[in-house]
Amino acid sequence: MGNPKAFLTIPRREAGYRPASDRIHDYGEVEQTLNNSDRRTQASRCMDCGVPFCHWACPIGNKQPEWQDMLYRGRWRDAYHVLEQTCDFPEFTGRICPALCEKSCVLSLSIHEPVTIRENEVAIAEMAFREGYIRPATPVRNGMRVAVVGSGPAGLTVANRLNRKGFEVTVFEKDERPGGLLRYGIPNFKLGKTVVDRRISLMEAEGVLFKTKTKVGRDVSAGEVVDSFDAVCIAVGCEVPRDLPVEGRNLKGIHFAMDFLSQQIRILQQTNTLRKDMILARDRRVLVIGGGDTGSDCVGTSNRHGATSVTQIEILPKPPADFNPQTPWPMYPQILKTSSSHEEGCIRRWNLATNRFIGEKGILKGVEAEEVEWIQAKDGGRPTMKPTGKKEILEADLAFLCMGFTNPVQDGLLKELALPTTERKTIAADADGRTSCPNVFACGDAVSGASLVVRAMASGCRTAEAVARHLSGKTGR
Repeated sequence: MGNPKAFLTIPRREAGYRPASDRIHDYGEVEQTLNNSDRRTQASRCMDCGVPFCHWACPIGNKQPEWQDMLYRGRWRDAYHVLEQTCDFPEFTGRICPALCEKSCVLSLSIHEPVTIRENEVAIAEMAFREGYIRPATPVRNGMRVAVVGSGPAGLTVANRLNRKGFEVTVFEKDERPGGLLRYGIPNFKLGKTVVDRRISLMEAEGVLFKTKTKVGRDVSAGEVVDSFDAVCIAVGCEVPRDLPVEGRNLKGIHFAMDFLSQQIRILQQTNTLRKDMILARDRRVLVIGGGDTGSDCVGTSNRHGATSVTQIEILPKPPADFNPQTPWPMYPQILKTSSSHEEGCIRRWNLATNRFIGEKGILKGVEAEEVEWIQAKDGGRPTMKPTGKKEILEADLAFLCMGFTNPVQDGLLKELALPTTERKTIAADADGRTSCPNVFACGDAVSGASLVVRAMASGCRTAEAVARHLSGKTGR
């Protein structure tokens, strides 16, 4: 390392967010960035730790110490070259990844001040785009054709890797624009859609064909796709939201989170006109049920709509703020996460279960919640939930269900191919994404269940390599 003792004198410094009073009135990205000099200074904190646990923890195997050192030395182009070898889309992960690498950074484990790896990553990527280091590649074609079904993080990764290996790649996307979860699931204030468009345009310039508004199994038969391509990769994600089947569920004003979030994104893209049945939080009392990132996104979007109040409830206990002895490293730390959306205004409650929805004339007016306690299992297994009998009414005009996702949509595609599923109702595939159907692969959340964007990308990387190996030696059509 260029300065192996910098961590002793230089503290961690994050770029932080734009002032809440400003950002709450728009949908621009909330996160700021440091100037180039300060960014290089932060990169100098990457120490010569011997065993880089950051690399070990990263699902896609980023070589953080290498490009941190290059960044510190001002070798931006070289830093990007090393970064792009393992990460297809650092401009995405640098914005939205929960940074598993930072959780395993030696400086995190020792003094709770990890290197700003995620911020450094996106800084390198943006410099590469800004300075023209990134230019369309011109792959040498091998005559083979591959179809990718779905254009989320896994699908885009498969398409990008196979295209650069010389395969002619066609991506089928059911929505009006490519991007999947990146476009329609993550709010603009976390990931601006111009960033997604920029990458899609680059992939198109390199030869990837995107067929939007085309759902395989509905608009085009799965059999036709399988017969027309040398291999097919299914990357349809995990889109079925977990429901809450309690009394009053059919009241007007109760919505799945993604219906709300994708609606707002489409409005900003001008692909959704105002209608009477739109979900609007302005002057409403909003209740967000679920304490994860999707719930946080609903909080931020509701605040931007102009909600009267926003309350978020979670059935699990409130985790500790800094260190959780129940989840020591190398486990993922279950600690209190306060997002930019929470800072903008939100009442947060824990240990609350939803018993029933309460309404008048078919319209939601409140939710009966009950306090619960969690009893640890004597054998160290999963704790059990016990209702306490302490009930209360939470007033609400809108309720968003943010309790995760269960399985891929079991539609015409999977039925037509007769693909077997697992107990979790995800597509059954081996570690390389091979399914029981000849020449058909699957990857991402469709196989693993709902997970992180970076893990979906890692799955896409493995599957792309498997597809290439499978087709090696064959002649094109």
